[in-house]
Amino acid sequence: MCGICGVWEYGAAGGQLERALVERMRDEMTHRGPDDAGELIFDGGRGGLGFRRLSIIDLSEAGHQPMRGCTDDVWLVFNGEIYNHASLREGLEQRGHRYASRTDSETILHLYEERGLDFVHDIEGDYAIALWDARREKLVLVRDRIGVKPLYFYQQQGRFIFASEIKAILQHPAVTADVDEESLYHYLTFMTTPAPRTLFRDIKKLPAGHMLVIGRDGEVNISQYWDALPPEQTNETRSEEEHHAEILRLLRASIKKRMMSDVPFGVFLSGGVDSSTNVALMAEQMSRPVETFTVGFRDQEYLNELDSAREVAERFGTHHHEIIIDEQDALSFLPDLVFHQDEPIADPVCVPLYYVSKLARDSGTIVVQVGEGSDEIFSGYANYVRHLQLYERFWQHAEKFPLAMRSAASAVARPLLEATGRKRIMIELIRRLGADEPLFWGGVVIYDDSMKPRALSPQMRARWQGRSSLEVVNSYLEHIGSVRPGSDFLARMIYLELKLRLPELLLMRVDKITMATSVEARVPFLDHHLVEYAMGLPRSLKVEGASGKHVLKRALEEILPRDLLYSPKRGFGAPVREWFRAALGKWLDEHLLNSTMRRRDFFDYTFIARLVDEHRRGARDWSAHLWGLLNLSLWYERWIDRG
Repeated sequence: MCGICGVWEYGAAGGQLERALVERMRDEMTHRGPDDAGELIFDGGRGGLGFRRLSIIDLSEAGHQPMRGCTDDVWLVFNGEIYNHASLREGLEQRGHRYASRTDSETILHLYEERGLDFVHDIEGDYAIALWDARREKLVLVRDRIGVKPLYFYQQQGRFIFASEIKAILQHPAVTADVDEESLYHYLTFMTTPAPRTLFRDIKKLPAGHMLVIGRDGEVNISQYWDALPPEQTNETRSEEEHHAEILRLLRASIKKRMMSDVPFGVFLSGGVDSSTNVALMAEQMSRPVETFTVGFRDQEYLNELDSAREVAERFGTHHHEIIIDEQDALSFLPDLVFHQDEPIADPVCVPLYYVSKLARDSGTIVVQVGEGSDEIFSGYANYVRHLQLYERFWQHAEKFPLAMRSAASAVARPLLEATGRKRIMIELIRRLGADEPLFWGGVVIYDDSMKPRALSPQMRARWQGRSSLEVVNSYLEHIGSVRPGSDFLARMIYLELKLRLPELLLMRVDKITMATSVEARVPFLDHHLVEYAMGLPRSLKVEGASGKHVLKRALEEILPRDLLYSPKRGFGAPVREWFRAALGKWLDEHLLNSTMRRRDFFDYTFIARLVDEHRRGARDWSAHLWGLLNLSLWYERWIDRG
C-alpha cells in the first residue's frame, strides 16, 4: 500500500501552492511508503498531488507516482492493489492503449481515459484513488467497495484537501484541529466514528463504496457505486454441497488474487478457522513454505492461541514466526498508537496487531493476508446468533404488542439502570423495546443509550437531549428496509456491520496498524464477489441451532481438521482487564482522570472515576469502557490540546 495526498485551491485567495507544503503532507506518512516519494504541481500552480510508495508491483522506477495517462490531461495517485489489472490490461492494449510499466496503477489511468467515471465498475481490489482530470477540470476520489483503504478530505473557503491519513491534512496551515462533538457522541457508542464524519471538526472520510467528484466551481458530488445489499432473492435453488463448492472456489480465487506481489508475502496466523483457511489455501498454490506470524501474551495464557497456531503451521509446513508481548510492550507503544490511529480506534487488538506486523516486517515479509470479514459475512459471532435467537423467539412477537404496553415495561426498567452485567443488558433491551427501537445496533456497542448519559457532563447531556446514536443505525436499517423489504433480520444485521463496524473499526485498525510498520494487509474473505455470494445465502445455511458459520465450516471440512473447525471460537484480544489493574492503571490517572480534556465540558469525571475504582477493585470489568475513554483522552492530548 501507499500514502496519497493532495490540495486543490480551486477558489482560495492567495498565490501559488508551495511544493514544500505538498512534500510536508506527503512525508508525514513516510511509514506508508518508505520506498519512493513523488509530487506534482497542477492546474497552473493551484493544485498539488503527493505520494509515498511501498513498492509491491513492478519495483522499478516505472511505478513512480504521480503517474500520467496517455497525455498530461490525467494524473493519478493511488493507494492499494487492483487484483484484476493484468486481465484488464489485455483488453486495453488490444484497444490501443500503450503501457510504460507493469503496474496496476497504470491500468486505472487507461480505464479512466476510456470509460470515464464508470472505470470503477471494472476494477477489483482494495484502493483509495485520486485522479486529476485537467481537461474536465475536476478531481475524482474513490474508496474501495468494502472500505479496506481509508480516504479523508477537507473543504473550506475554496480549498479542497485529501489524504490517506488525517495527520497529512493537519499539516496544511489552513486546517485547525478541534473536536467534532457529534462524532464524539457517536464514538462513545460504537468505539469508532461513523462515516462520513471524523473526530476532527470539518475533516470527513469517504464512505466505503463511494466516489467523490469536485469541479472548478467547488461543488462536491458524492455517490455510491457499490452497496453490500443482499440480492432480492436468496439463492435457495442450489444444494448445500453446491454452495460448499462455490464458496471454496471463490475463496481459492480470492487468495490467489491476493498473492499478486513482487515482494515476500505471508499470513497472520491465530490458529482459528479464518487464518488457518488462508494458510491452507495459500499453501495449495505455493511450492515453498508459507510465511506465518503469530503473537501471544506473557502471563496471560487464556488469550493465547500459540499451540493452535503451531499445530496449523506444522500441518501445512509453514515457516513459522512468533512474538510474545507483555504490558511493558503495550506501555511503550501507546504514544505511537495515538499517532498512527489518527482518530481513536478503541480496540485493544491494535497493540498485539502492531507487534505481529513488526515481526513480519523485520522478517522481510511485506504483504500479509488476514482473516477479517469472515465472521461478519457468514455470521460467526456468538453475539449474532444470540441476537438472532432473541429476535426470532421473542422480539418479533413482542414488537406486535401495543406501544403503550411496551413503554410501560420500559418505564419500570429505567430506575434499574445502576445494574451491571447481564442484568444491565436486559434492561437496555427492555428500554429499546419500549422505545420502539431496533434490537441490534452493531456487533460492538459500548456506551449504550442507557449508560451514555451518565458518562456525559450535565452540559453535554443537555446539548444532546433528544438525540441518540440510533440515528446512525436507522439510516442504514431504513435503507435496506426500503430497497430490500424482504430481507430477514440476519441479513440486516450483517448489512449494518458491513456499513459501520467492519470498515470503520476492524478494517481501519488493520490498515493503520499494519501500515505503521510498512506492511500491506490483504483481506481475502472480503473479496466483493465472495461478499455478494455470502449475502445471498439463506439464513438456515449460516446459523444452525446455537452455532454460526455453518456453511463455511462445512465447505472447509475437506481442507481443515474437524477439531479445529468445530472447536469453541476464541476471539483475538488483549489482556486490557489485567493491564488496567497493573502498571497501565497509572495511565488512567494521568491521561484519563487528569487529562487536559477535562477543560472541555464533555464528561462527568465523577462517574468515570467510579468506573476506574470499581475496575481496580475487581468489582466490575469496565475495561472496554475505560479503554475507549483512555484512547479518546490520549488522542485529545496528542492532536487537539498539546499543552
